[in-house]
Amino acid sequence: MITLGIESTAHTLGVGIVKDGEVLANSKSMYSPEKGGIHPTEASEHHYGNAVNTLKNALSKAGIQKEDIDSVAYSQGPGIPQCLQIAGVVGRSLSQALDIPLVGVNHCISHIEIGKSETGAQDPVTLYVAGGNSQVIASSEGRYRVFGETIDIAIGNALDKIARKMGIPHPGGPEIEKMAEKGSKLIDLPYVVKGMDFSYSGMVTKVVRMLNKHSKEDLCYSFQEHAFAMLVEATERAMAHLGKKEVLITGGVAANKRLNQMMKEMAEARGGKAYKAPLKYCMDNGAMIAYTGQKMLEHGVETSLDNSTTNPNWRTEQVDIPWL
Repeated sequence: MITLGIESTAHTLGVGIVKDGEVLANSKSMYSPEKGGIHPTEASEHHYGNAVNTLKNALSKAGIQKEDIDSVAYSQGPGIPQCLQIAGVVGRSLSQALDIPLVGVNHCISHIEIGKSETGAQDPVTLYVAGGNSQVIASSEGRYRVFGETIDIAIGNALDKIARKMGIPHPGGPEIEKMAEKGSKLIDLPYVVKGMDFSYSGMVTKVVRMLNKHSKEDLCYSFQEHAFAMLVEATERAMAHLGKKEVLITGGVAANKRLNQMMKEMAEARGGKAYKAPLKYCMDNGAMIAYTGQKMLEHGVETSLDNSTTNPNWRTEQVDIPWL
């Protein structure tokens, strides 16, 4: 089976093609704002304007024609409403034009599934950290359950907020990581973990207020040490609660080396192992949508046109996973 997947939850328009679980193509076009964060209307206009070329590029890389596609998957949610509409429109159009099955995919779950496939992790506690999501997720009773999450802003959003105040363009995470490597002074910041949930708004506010009192390098270093320790603590609690030995880190912030180092040390101290999804699949992409969509179709899950509207607030635990 050849499945084409379309991703458009936020700043990235991605088109991936998977044949029997193997990725044949993974093309993307990313919207980059001139200043500030993601502007929903501008991002959706970018996706609309680049949809045809990105689709053609993916077909060319896969060495197939559109008539060879057996099914279409698209990111149905969660995400920015205006952006989600592009994947939905393209997905429905291809499904109807080629008379092939359509399936709406949960963006968060697609990160987990392709991460497991690429790393070999069997039943991990997943730390999903991105611009709009920060969740500790694990399988339980036929679904992926959220055992901990941010109660205000996601870690990626927090990094971007600090970056903007420092004059760093979007996305700010990579530059903050570089600056943190040069920092050495650990500045006391709010550390908020409530049970297995965590909060970043207070930490961001304090960092911004101290921009004229400390070096940017020390502030970036201190922010990462505090923020990542909170994520590791919540993840470790989930592992202890569920008796699991594996951790999978995915999402855009999973690219951060310091976060991976801290998670690795924690997992090994518990006699377990930490995995990181490959960078190309940590970032938003169409291949993960195609891969997960193909898996859903193989287990009898299909989306009718009547039910193919976008779902911007689609929770991870709302999705039945027949293969768990």
